[in-house]
Amino acid sequence: MAVSRLVPDAEGRRLWDVSVKDRPGMHVYPGDPTIETARVRAIARGDIANVTHIALGVHTGTHVDAPAHFIEGAPTLERIPLDRFVGEASVLDLRGRPAIDAAALASCEIHPGDIVLCKTDNSALWEREGFQEGFTYLTLDAAQYLVEREIKTVGIDYLSIERFGSTTFEVHKTLLGNAIPIIEGLDLSGVDAGPYFLVCLPLRLENVDGSPARAVLLR
Repeated sequence: MAVSRLVPDAEGRRLWDVSVKDRPGMHVYPGDPTIETARVRAIARGDIANVTHIALGVHTGTHVDAPAHFIEGAPTLERIPLDRFVGEASVLDLRGRPAIDAAALASCEIHPGDIVLCKTDNSALWEREGFQEGFTYLTLDAAQYLVEREIKTVGIDYLSIERFGSTTFEVHKTLLGNAIPIIEGLDLSGVDAGPYFLVCLPLRLENVDGSPARAVLLR
């Protein structure tokens, strides 16, 4: 999946779109709603304008997880400060690993307040047909390490940060329980490791456990 790259602006900054395209037939986590679209008004049918209805789960494609996703009574999306999804970010090159553990993260430079984005082999999975169960994930000790490092937010390049088939979801609970939001469903195939400025804006929804988002990196 190609990542959009815009020409530098007047100040020499460059922008990378690291979101996936939301469309019918796209990868969705098993059990989650599929995305559906329907044209409810059409100029071709005599209407004054085109209007499309969409239906999708809040964890579709590139999205954010609020603590309420896995913790009953925890903050929902509107209670997460927006600056958790906007700011200085580090893309870590963690390819070649089936799982990301604390030792892998310890080999990287991570500072308190960082937004940490994990570039793994997952970014290539978007090109395959249908949901891929064997995606790279974070281990529990990796989640605990990130909590200890006091990072601001963590992101990964497939639909879950947790091992597929988990029944306890301890990685989600550890991160979200320590007020670390999660960005899932990124496509980092077109960006190199290093520092960037992230803008990842979820929809302004109320009383929900997550939201689709558009994520871009600037440098």
